[in-house]
Amino acid sequence: MKFLEELGIKTINPGVSTGIEWMQGSEGNITSWSPVDGRQIGLVGMAGVPEYEQVVATATRAFEQWRLVPAPRRGDIVRQIGAALREKKQALGSLVSYEMGKSLQEGLGEVQEMIDICDFAVGLSRQLYGLSMHSERPGHRMYEQWHPLGIVGIISAFNFPVAVWSWNAMLAMVCGDVCIWKPSEKTPLSAIACQHIIADVLKHNNVPEGVLCIVNGGRETGALLAADPRVPLLSATGSTRMGKAVATTVAARLGRCLLELGGNNAIIISQHADLDMALIGSLFGAVGTAGQRCTTTRRLIIHESVYDSFREKLVKAYGQLRIGNPLDETNHVGPLIDNDAVNAYLSAIAACKAQGGNFVVPGGVLHGDGFESGCYVKPCIAEVQPDDAIVQTETFAPILYLMKYSTPEEAIAIQNSVPQGLSSAIMTMNLREAELFLSAAGSDCGIANVNIGTSGAEIGGAFGGEKETGGGRESGSDAWKNYMRRQTNTINYGTQLPLAQGIKFDL
Repeated sequence: MKFLEELGIKTINPGVSTGIEWMQGSEGNITSWSPVDGRQIGLVGMAGVPEYEQVVATATRAFEQWRLVPAPRRGDIVRQIGAALREKKQALGSLVSYEMGKSLQEGLGEVQEMIDICDFAVGLSRQLYGLSMHSERPGHRMYEQWHPLGIVGIISAFNFPVAVWSWNAMLAMVCGDVCIWKPSEKTPLSAIACQHIIADVLKHNNVPEGVLCIVNGGRETGALLAADPRVPLLSATGSTRMGKAVATTVAARLGRCLLELGGNNAIIISQHADLDMALIGSLFGAVGTAGQRCTTTRRLIIHESVYDSFREKLVKAYGQLRIGNPLDETNHVGPLIDNDAVNAYLSAIAACKAQGGNFVVPGGVLHGDGFESGCYVKPCIAEVQPDDAIVQTETFAPILYLMKYSTPEEAIAIQNSVPQGLSSAIMTMNLREAELFLSAAGSDCGIANVNIGTSGAEIGGAFGGEKETGGGRESGSDAWKNYMRRQTNTINYGTQLPLAQGIKFDL
């Protein structure tokens, strides 16, 4: 395919890079399969311990130089990375779509997120502000400043194979950090393509080798990053199970974690909602990326007075969905990532039925022409009870659960009753309901929306969630502070040395 050639993707690809130099890796190869057609795209070499150690040593040396580069200069280099991504947007978006399975529009949108975070980071490079404070001691000045941390480890997930890396890496770069990226072993070629795109920018600007590194591999490679005391911050995106393991390892060495884990997101559909607007938000939230977003809408909590009419609208809309090759822009839904995801989808459907769920739109695996990979499934809808065990879990697949409520307080209690706390939304034209939902007595999620769905967050706001979602914040707002260390400074410019709190220590 032309976009593979344009991005420098070959049949066999080195999987380890220090930003400029490539290494094949000593642990064999990862095979990248496309869920679109079941074909092998290419092989990527996996890092062994020797390559990992070489990358960390190179990154450590690079940090000693990079931290001294003025932040606005670092920002200008990020600006150039954004420009390079703009030039390759179509090709990289196509690869993301083909390797991961999301629609081409979503693949292009993911690359646009990368471009947007570059723009955000450029402005941020001149706004790494600290505070000044008045001292209680005469002749003293107090202030705080922020310094780079060092090496930032980034473990990304298959569902956003490039965007989440950029959220971390572009902010870390302007903060003066260096990065080591461990991509998902399910989407290694998208990561390789990113490294090819940025390599020329790094070389042209004489960026120290080791500022942006990549180490492809499996769980063992991620475990090396988690256990390494030379990596002060580890940002990890994935399942709650994975996050708990990472957090335990990093905490044992008193390192820092930035975790973006599971979501079990709900939209409350009020009797005061614009139901047409609610339908659009619910539909894209539930079936976008074939239900494989951490912000996917998995639960609809619908007021009893509009439940039947909204369910009818929803069933009709599901009947109009087109499932197929995601590179065909007339299709709405592409495949799941692999056969394991298909099996998880089927298991969840079976569990839902066993627990009394009523499927108003049945699921199933699609076969025949165009579905040869075996990864295409039908988005489905089940009527359930809020406390059903299956509803409390996250299945990365297009399964939508419907449930009723009678009062706003009941709806919020249902929304908050799951272990996860990432994204949430309410559809209502009632100001009191909206404000209740956004209040301290409302949604317990890191993201709470009114009259939009649960997915599609913009990079300007901090992204992340509470409870089993991990508590991390990435992307916008003041998320940059995760990548720096705070230092409080006091300067005595007087002729005396008074002590704080009025303490006397006279000789």
